Amino acid sequence: METYRGKSVMQGIAVGRLYLHRRADYHAAVQTASDPEAERARFLAAVDEAKAELTHLYEEALVDIGEEHAQIFEIHRMLLEDEFYLGTVADILLGGYQAAYAIDEAGKRVAGMFADMEDEYMKSRAADIRDVSQRVLRALLKLPEEGIRSEEPVILAAEDLTPSETLKLDKEKILAFVTVKGSVNSHTAILARSMGIPALVNTEFSLADSLQGKTCVVDGFAGNFIVEPEEALLTRILSRKEAWEADLLALEQLKGRENRTKSGKKINIYANIGNVADADAALLADAGGIGLFRSEFLYLGRESAPTEEEQFAAYRAVLEKMEGREVVIRTLDIGADKRADYFQLDEEENPALGYRGIRICLDREDIFTVQLRALYRASAYGRLAIMFPMIVSMEEVVQIRQIAEGVRKQLLEEGYVPGEVELGIMVETPAAALLSDRLARAVDFFSIGTNDLTQYTLAADRENRRLEKICNAHHEAVLRLIEMTVKNAHAAGIWVGICGELAADETLTERFLELGVDELSVSPSAVLKLRRKVRELP
Repeated sequence: METYRGKSVMQGIAVGRLYLHRRADYHAAVQTASDPEAERARFLAAVDEAKAELTHLYEEALVDIGEEHAQIFEIHRMLLEDEFYLGTVADILLGGYQAAYAIDEAGKRVAGMFADMEDEYMKSRAADIRDVSQRVLRALLKLPEEGIRSEEPVILAAEDLTPSETLKLDKEKILAFVTVKGSVNSHTAILARSMGIPALVNTEFSLADSLQGKTCVVDGFAGNFIVEPEEALLTRILSRKEAWEADLLALEQLKGRENRTKSGKKINIYANIGNVADADAALLADAGGIGLFRSEFLYLGRESAPTEEEQFAAYRAVLEKMEGREVVIRTLDIGADKRADYFQLDEEENPALGYRGIRICLDREDIFTVQLRALYRASAYGRLAIMFPMIVSMEEVVQIRQIAEGVRKQLLEEGYVPGEVELGIMVETPAAALLSDRLARAVDFFSIGTNDLTQYTLAADRENRRLEKICNAHHEAVLRLIEMTVKNAHAAGIWVGICGELAADETLTERFLELGVDELSVSPSAVLKLRRKVRELP
């Protein structure tokens, strides 16, 4: 028996035979070429093919795992337009080398540059560069991607897994996965969590051939990878696994129950979704409604903005699926960190603080009004609320309401009959929280976005691994802003919810109830766990 430690990506326990997955990394020998222009043309053709593959993967991921995680493939597509990467390949081609070698060598150089960085988040981007480079090389050489050849469900072991490999895993055949490399912040880890696969990364073991087929355990709770566990230990692990699975079944029994504490306090528990398909997961989890529907998925991975009819169809589909449960749709929150070429956004050094969200919408009323028309038309098919992101002033809210009212009047003149629609804002900037007494008198509800509120309040980039201790959503300054926002909302007679990750933090559930928060919106997988927590409170 051997036990190895890893970093848990997804909790859970899996017991099964080990399957060693060795990616067929393609490498090109140093070969010269007599016609650099012909090699450049071959390279550009391979890039176009790789882009088409990534667009397909993006669309597939939208359905399987939602817009937020599908962004990985949009980022990969953007890398194939990166001037530094393309320039590195071009320089090697000009040196008289064949395209295959230029792609391989450029991938190594750029990935190596990221791998040498001190910041853990930037280090993890090296895997993305390698993935993209391998994709272009496969396209150039006309080589297929390898799958997993196993008839029975297995525990997958690999040096590392690229995002596209993770997405293509046959979940029916994968019990868990364990990798030697990787980080909990990598795109692959994010995908694993969204797919619900128990997993460990950065695990201290060697991928020896002798491991193939051996009985192993992945313990996502303890962070242990155990090879051929002793019988007594295996018995205890199987008992824990049984208890964990029983707990999942117990959660199922909470469907249809109220979100009410023992003393009678009630709170709405809604779900966050990223696309139309996610509404099914929200219903399966018995969410009371949708507290955050990110509309960005309609705008990304395409060459032009979605039409009014495309948007109307998507919004109507979700409203009809939810059968009268409230659906809060956030208007377009795109920016330099979520790129769509047709917006022609400039590169920004700090996109989180840049030209994004409502700032773009108020500048581009042509795009904003199309979305509002689609939303108001869809409101006839369910209970719709619209909320606007990145608000920092009363002037923005006044302008939004004027535009929205103009759209509604125009639709009425055209013969449409919109339903009753609530208009609210996301409180995700300190400015909005500090102005919440005034803003509350101009809107129908608040939804507190704790992810951005935390990083803006503490001046700490939440994507920077070195700032994890600083970017703490439990910081008293963040909690005071939340408390202030709730008090001001209720004083004005409007409801307030929380849709950031903090909503699922069970250590704060009791405090949120004491503050009088009306609604918590979490991922569908967290709905029943949160319901249980509420029902256990005094």
